[in-house]
Amino acid sequence: MSNLLHLDASARRASFSRRLSAVYAETWRAANPSGGYVYRDLAADPVPHIDEAWTELCDHILEHEIRDISRYREAVRTPARERAWSIVEPLLDEVVAADVILIGTPMYNFSIPSSLKAWLDQITFPKMSLKGRSFVVTSARGGAYGPGTPREPMDHQESFLRDFFKGHFAVEDVVFVHAELVNSLLDPALAHLRGKHEESLAAALERLATEVAG
Repeated sequence: MSNLLHLDASARRASFSRRLSAVYAETWRAANPSGGYVYRDLAADPVPHIDEAWTELCDHILEHEIRDISRYREAVRTPARERAWSIVEPLLDEVVAADVILIGTPMYNFSIPSSLKAWLDQITFPKMSLKGRSFVVTSARGGAYGPGTPREPMDHQESFLRDFFKGHFAVEDVVFVHAELVNSLLDPALAHLRGKHEESLAAALERLATEVAG
């Protein structure tokens, strides 16, 4: 049985990244009727930032060369670490149980929301591996950041997440689906690009169905 972990990070309740992630989740669940499904809204129910006790957990795991995620709890040696672990454990359990991790996220200021970064920090420990799992990222961006665009070098959303998953989790099975030029719906200076936004959104929706089917 496959399991899907579905995360949303947009501060907007009605956002394009949420719309896209919902489409993927609905399509995946229809294709996997017996599959497990867990949803977490990182904006509505934010994960706390890491604290000093978390760094102590991290240091213990590194120093004692603990590679097995199921042994991470061995680092809990003080009440402060116990409190830190009480935050980490349910988040990490959700990730470990998942076969597919779906992240709906906007681009904020060329990167990712702090809510998503806080979640990543809490679940990430030295030299861990999530091999065998796949990540799907559905995103919305105000402008155009695709290959060959003037703002391509400013895309620290996809580049950061791709490097993060590979460098920290040893996962290269990552799919990114973007709806671009969302700001054309609001910014008069970009109004002439609304057609391009609609094309981008339609292509994103079509690709999501293909990814699930594939």
